[in-house]
Order: sequence, then C-alpha cells, then structure tokens
Amino acid sequence: MAKIAVFDSGLGSLSIIKEIQKIMKSDIVYFADQKNYPYGTKSQAQIASIIKKTTSMLEEKFTPDIIVVASNTPSLMLDLQKGKMIDVKPPLKLAQKKSKSKKIGILATKSSVNSKGLENYVKENKIPKSYEIFKINGTNLVDLVESGKFLNNKNYCKKIIKKSLEEHIIAKKIDTITLSSTHLLFLKKLLQKEFPEVQFIDPGNMVAKKIFSKIKNKKSKRNSLKIFTSGNTINFKNKLNKMGIKNKINYLSI
Repeated sequence: MAKIAVFDSGLGSLSIIKEIQKIMKSDIVYFADQKNYPYGTKSQAQIASIIKKTTSMLEEKFTPDIIVVASNTPSLMLDLQKGKMIDVKPPLKLAQKKSKSKKIGILATKSSVNSKGLENYVKENKIPKSYEIFKINGTNLVDLVESGKFLNNKNYCKKIIKKSLEEHIIAKKIDTITLSSTHLLFLKKLLQKEFPEVQFIDPGNMVAKKIFSKIKNKKSKRNSLKIFTSGNTINFKNKLNKMGIKNKINYLSI
C-alpha cells in the first residue's frame, strides 16, 4: 500500500493529485497550508522554515512513503531532492522541444522569478544559447485560483490573464510557456482560449510518473484521499465542493 503526502499553500496540490490518481491507485494525504499562503511572496528563509516544519509534521503524523512538495517556489529556492521528497520544477526540456520560435516563458510566482534557484535551474538544463528564456511573474494569476475566482468569475479571470501576459507574448514572440506554479494548472483552459497560439506546458504528468517509478511495488487496491488544511475549514470545504470534491476537511496546524 502506497501512502503519499502532498502539500503546498492551498489548492495547487490538487492539480498534482489529479495526475497521480490517473496513473496509480494510492492513499493520499493532502495538506493545504493556507495559513502560510502565499509561498510565492516569501523569502528563502521563511520558505525554508515552513518546509522544514511541514515535512517533519507530515512524517510524524502519517509516515508517508513519498512527500510531494507540490509547489515550484520552494522547489526552486531549496534543495529538496533527497530521501522520500519529490519536488515540482518547470518542465524546461519539454518546452525546448515544443518551442518553434525559441522564445520560452517561465510563468511563476514572484519569489520564484526573482530567485537564484531559478537562475541556476535554467543553467542546469543547458538550454542552447539560440533560445531565449523569459521569467514572468504570475503571482496575480495564482491569486485567481486560491481566491476561487477561477470557479465563479471567469470573465474577470480572462481580463487579468490578458493584462498579465499579452505584452510579454506579443512583444517577445513567446510561443511556449511553462506553468511553473501548481495553481496555474487550473487556469490552463482559460490560458489556451485567450492565447491559442501559445503552448502551455503542464508538469503534472511528469511528476506523477516520477512518483510511480518510486512506489510501483507498493500499489494500493483503491484510491483514498484525506484532506487537511491549516486555514479555515468551512471556507476551504466550500471551494472544494464547487470543484466537485465532497471529502471531509480536517484542521491541521504546523
């Protein structure tokens, strides 16, 4: 039986959980650390403290086989690839393969865009010099998801998406963008509708495959999902209900 703990600062984890459940059966503990939302505006020291406390708490309470840090911000700012930890980073190599204009956008949170970690990550991927990489702050788009506006105010979301990205895409001739926040995956259909000429690359399936390769010998017979939040359980339950998720929501503090 495979037990997987998945966490981020809110709804983003659900995009990764959805991909995990497509390719394997597992027992998933989902922790939405809404008390510390947003990760994307915090310093490296703040992020390091949050991740350390959270992973220790999840280990102590649930003893999972895998802990997924389902947020690009800490994944880029900290070294998390150790032991049972799995992180989420921009799918740059895939973006390189798909881009025809050789202009790639990395849409991420403010902290990620400004981090040394993202700069180093781009270098590590050894993208040819003929390609241009543009870092785009998408913190306001992340807010569209966590606030729930993507569920009930799509027209407003379209305006914010257009205002945030149009200038970058047109002026820089970007044809491929990595969705480098797990929250952004919930906006993928709106993004594609607004900018049909751009390919928006989602890392969810790649992360799920990585998890599967580590726990394929511990398959569960069914999918189970236990949900916890460090925020307001009633508000969170209302958001999840609108997304068709009827699970019980438990309070959990770090």
